[in-house]
Amino acid sequence: MHTTLNPLVGTPYGPQEDDLTSTVRVAVHRTARRLRHEAQAAADLTQTQFCVLSSLDRLGPMTPGELADHEQVQPPSMTRTLAGLQAADYIARGSHPRDRRQVLVSLTDEGSQVLTKVRRRRTAWLAEALAELEPDDREVMRRAADLLLAMVDR
Repeated sequence: MHTTLNPLVGTPYGPQEDDLTSTVRVAVHRTARRLRHEAQAAADLTQTQFCVLSSLDRLGPMTPGELADHEQVQPPSMTRTLAGLQAADYIARGSHPRDRRQVLVSLTDEGSQVLTKVRRRRTAWLAEALAELEPDDREVMRRAADLLLAMVDR
């Protein structure tokens, strides 16, 4: 199998990677990196901290263990993440209504505000980039986004 590789992508990482695979992998990676950069510019948050705030916003209060499971990190890592978020007053710890041994972590008003600030900054960058595309290319991006979501949701 011979393929012409995109020079912006580089060499495939194995026999299963063709030009499309390489291009999609690099495009997704670079887009995610740019979105992380925009988040960092909006607030002094790590990607993990942003994800924890987002999870609390979407799912409501959770125990540290539930957050660690949801974010797929080890409990000690989640403990450090939560300590930083609590020091910034972005989260609050409260008692669990059914199990006094447990603690529930919830989003504070300050955490909600910083989350909104980060989301707005990331959305503004992406909206501006998409607005620069021709209408037909925006439709291609819409279809590609739908396909990517379908792939990761399998």
